[in-house]
Amino acid sequence: MGKLYLLPNMLGDGPVENVLPAGVVERIKGIRVFATENAKNTRRFLKRLDREIAIDGLTFLDLNEHSDEREVEAILSYLEKEDVGVISEAGCPGIADPGAELAALAHRRGAEVVPLVGPSSILLALMASGSTGQRFSFNGYLPVNRAERTRTLRAFERQSAAEDRTQIFIETPYRNTQLFEEMTATLQSTTRLTIARDITTPEEWIRTKTIKEWRNEKPDLHKRPAIFVLHA
Repeated sequence: MGKLYLLPNMLGDGPVENVLPAGVVERIKGIRVFATENAKNTRRFLKRLDREIAIDGLTFLDLNEHSDEREVEAILSYLEKEDVGVISEAGCPGIADPGAELAALAHRRGAEVVPLVGPSSILLALMASGSTGQRFSFNGYLPVNRAERTRTLRAFERQSAAEDRTQIFIETPYRNTQLFEEMTATLQSTTRLTIARDITTPEEWIRTKTIKEWRNEKPDLHKRPAIFVLHA
């Protein structure tokens, strides 16, 4: 039985050595079978790690939010004979990305599941925010409907104030600016909001301000990957 490796990916452009430990890079280069969200992007990532890597000798299996039971079983069949690496588009598999179901099934089959060290934009944003890391929730994407989204933001804010809980969420990049405007119009003036944009890239930009202070600014968020951290 092989091991299931949960492989970190880069969050954006920038030197690999600034984000991934050398030992992790070497481990990734030794894997021959990859379960991946996007095979083309995974091939590009592997070439970024090592230009001499023999891509044609590797196997790429689809693993995304639409993968059915048959596709997951196909991945597990490889795991019976050799190591398999799970890799998502950015960050760490299983953390707001595919991989958790496969890891759970691997445990049931008796395989060893090995997480490798790498960048999680969620945790990095929390670390830099100044908000409590003792009690926090990652809430994923907010509702698309505006009225429901406003209600959800207010509910997050109330829960944060009542429980001293940090609330973390993300948005589709092209809706970031709209979300920012809604937050500054909806949330209490004293609530703190952290915006962490382009984490680990040369354009990294992380700021924590009160909603009152944010009302005087217009950060560049359009089509930029960002994490939002709220603490009331």
